[in-house]
Amino acid sequence: MHYTCPLCKTENKIDASFHPVEYVCKSCSNLIDVSKNTSTKVVKKPIENVVLEIGQQGVIDGTAYRVTGIIIRKYGSSIFWREYYLKDDKGNSAFLSESDGHWVFLHLINEMDVKRKQNGKVAELHGVNYRWYETTQCTIHAAAGFFEDRLNFGIATYKEWVNATQMISQEQSGDSLEYFFGRHISKYTIKKAFNIPNLPNYTGIGIVQPYYFNIKQLINIFCVVALLICLLQVYVYTTRSNYPVFEQSIRFEEVKNKEMVSKSFTLSGGSAPMKVKVFSGVDNSWANVQLSLVNEKTNEIVYTSKDIEEYHGVEGGESWSEGSTTEEFNLCGVSSGTYHFLISAERQETIDTTVPASTYTSPDGTVTIKRENTGLINVINNNTFESVLFGDLKTLEGDQTGTGNMVKKAFEGKNLDSLLNINAEPLPAVAEPVTSSNYVDIKATWLPVSFWNFGIILVLMIVFFIGCYWGRHLFNVAKWKNSSNSPYPQS
Repeated sequence: MHYTCPLCKTENKIDASFHPVEYVCKSCSNLIDVSKNTSTKVVKKPIENVVLEIGQQGVIDGTAYRVTGIIIRKYGSSIFWREYYLKDDKGNSAFLSESDGHWVFLHLINEMDVKRKQNGKVAELHGVNYRWYETTQCTIHAAAGFFEDRLNFGIATYKEWVNATQMISQEQSGDSLEYFFGRHISKYTIKKAFNIPNLPNYTGIGIVQPYYFNIKQLINIFCVVALLICLLQVYVYTTRSNYPVFEQSIRFEEVKNKEMVSKSFTLSGGSAPMKVKVFSGVDNSWANVQLSLVNEKTNEIVYTSKDIEEYHGVEGGESWSEGSTTEEFNLCGVSSGTYHFLISAERQETIDTTVPASTYTSPDGTVTIKRENTGLINVINNNTFESVLFGDLKTLEGDQTGTGNMVKKAFEGKNLDSLLNINAEPLPAVAEPVTSSNYVDIKATWLPVSFWNFGIILVLMIVFFIGCYWGRHLFNVAKWKNSSNSPYPQS
């Protein structure tokens, strides 16, 4: 259909299956009465956040619609929302309403289908109750396109009832009274339907905006997940055998600077922690155990190292102690399979300060030097039978007293260290006594299936659900914040 503006002669056309009563010239913005082909007034062009154009096509719920009209309504001095008039190929009407980035898709309904209850505070449609949200008075601020009813630029009254993501809207403009059924439609659906690159961002919460989660679906999902977890836990528990898998006492000398490969052992059932207990009778010393668990099928290695330390003493008349001769740790999540250990260990070495005793007398017989088993150097004046102890030969050689000078004179030109070693007789070798400090005891046990992770998951699910439920309450409070008929207490 083509309509030529009687004022600016601009051609206005629309491919639609209805006959408009009025249209707004796209060039001069005059509102033209089609029957009289005259202008009734000049209207503002809709430009505030308008994203659709007259004649633009889009598909919603499988039905192709064409935009035939755009109206911007104004409430108060600064609140605007946009209404897009749509027509399908059969001439059926639909409407898109957008406010603060929130979209509602509406259709005309029969006034007789809406039942008013509780003095208008509740509206019933097809057995569903809708709560009165607000009554708003507004005017047409701007308009564009083609309209099959005359536009009323007077004050229009909107009354809205809401139930979750659906609503009933009553529009009274002059003598005209119309009812609309609307539902939330996401901006991404609009973007895809009309191939729009950009849409207004959300501001606040829309009147029929859905909560971020569907609580009923969330309950169903959580119940199914919890049931699956329970069944899995029962399966793992019933297919597990819990037993010690390795136990051995190992001499430190056997694994010093090398690794020992243990016997293989097989684990069957679900994954579970492996507890390792190590013991060594350390006494004011330390030991270290390095343990690697090797999966013989995958060659995966879990490495760990543990220190065993125990110290004690007396200080200020009070006994003290720290550390322990036993340490325990867990290898988490060990699954079924065949394994062995690689073991190495070391301990604090005991320093043997004893050296073979040796004695040497000077050629003139005046001085005797004796190296004690403790390593101390004893200088004896054979004339006076006086003796002086030195910590070592180096200290003696650096001594500037009479004793030091006497030794230098008596052994002039001789190497004292060589003399003492030559004359020394080695001490007989003594085998190290067998004590608990010479060994490290290692015991590994595959623990029972832990219910800790199972319980943690269920608790987290419950906490998440409670958080979502409480969040939905806060969401609804915020949604009804701008309503004077909120079912929630307003602070």
